[in-house]
Amino acid sequence: MPDWLIPSRVYDILKWLGLIVLPALALFVNTVGPAWGWPHVDAIVTTLNALGILAGALIGVSAIKQRLDLAA
Repeated sequence: MPDWLIPSRVYDILKWLGLIVLPALALFVNTVGPAWGWPHVDAIVTTLNALGILAGALIGVSAIKQRLDLAA
């Protein structure tokens, strides 16, 4: 079994979070938050988007490591 950066299951979860859940949640908060008078909507949306980018970076690094391991 190859020693990749993150296990397959974690990769799948991060991919789902980074590509679907976090962007959708950020859009939801950005749309609904002001209508309901939620405080700090901009900070929440920025944080959700940053988490999505972090998840994307982690799966990207893992994918690169996997390709390098397979090529070796």
